Amino acid sequence: MYHQVTELVLKLMVHEIKQTVAKEKISEEFLIGKIKRLNRYTAMLITSFGVMSEGMDYDDYSTFRATLAPASGFQSAQFRFIEIYCTRSPNLINEEGKKRLPTNPSLEEYFEHIYWKDAGMNRQTGKKSLTLRQFEGKYLDQFMALATKMKGNTIEEKVIQISNASKELVAIMREFDNLYNVEWPMVHLNTARTYLDKKGENKAATDGSEWKKYLRPKFQQRKFFPELWTNEEISGWGDE
Repeated sequence: MYHQVTELVLKLMVHEIKQTVAKEKISEEFLIGKIKRLNRYTAMLITSFGVMSEGMDYDDYSTFRATLAPASGFQSAQFRFIEIYCTRSPNLINEEGKKRLPTNPSLEEYFEHIYWKDAGMNRQTGKKSLTLRQFEGKYLDQFMALATKMKGNTIEEKVIQISNASKELVAIMREFDNLYNVEWPMVHLNTARTYLDKKGENKAATDGSEWKKYLRPKFQQRKFFPELWTNEEISGWGDE
């Protein structure tokens, strides 16, 4: 039920984002209003994790995990849709993924090396987890179709088109980038640590992924608006 609540908030965010990208001539005032709403929704997601991190003892959480497996928050397609609406595909490739990309990569090659595949794929052997195979089978074509449709029209690209962007707009965009791509995954990571590290255990996530590695913003390196950050800020992205 908690995951369902999260999905409803993500659906609200997708609704706001669709209205934003559909607008041909976008004003700062309109964009500021929409991003402020996205920031409030993301703040809701962050604070709501207290439901998961507090109020259950270790045995309760272990029972919950056993019941949930092999499901995972990783399987949220709406989360991936938000990424594609917000930013260009190259911004969803972490540093290790960029090393594997060929010169002038195609969209298919970007998606082959997208950061979230590392949660369920052994890059040495190419073997994929059942969760990843099922997720790709159901959604990958939709993700790529949306990425093709959004080329040149993501929120990132709409911001780039605004000349002399105000300090208010830049600050709000940076806030959204930080809330969604750093603070929210860190809350998720710290909630997992609360239980999975409580007794010195090193359990995998419910979908079998290496959560300690995958959930770290420093590993994901997902940024929606890299143009709004300094090189120093980008190099320290997700530092704890």
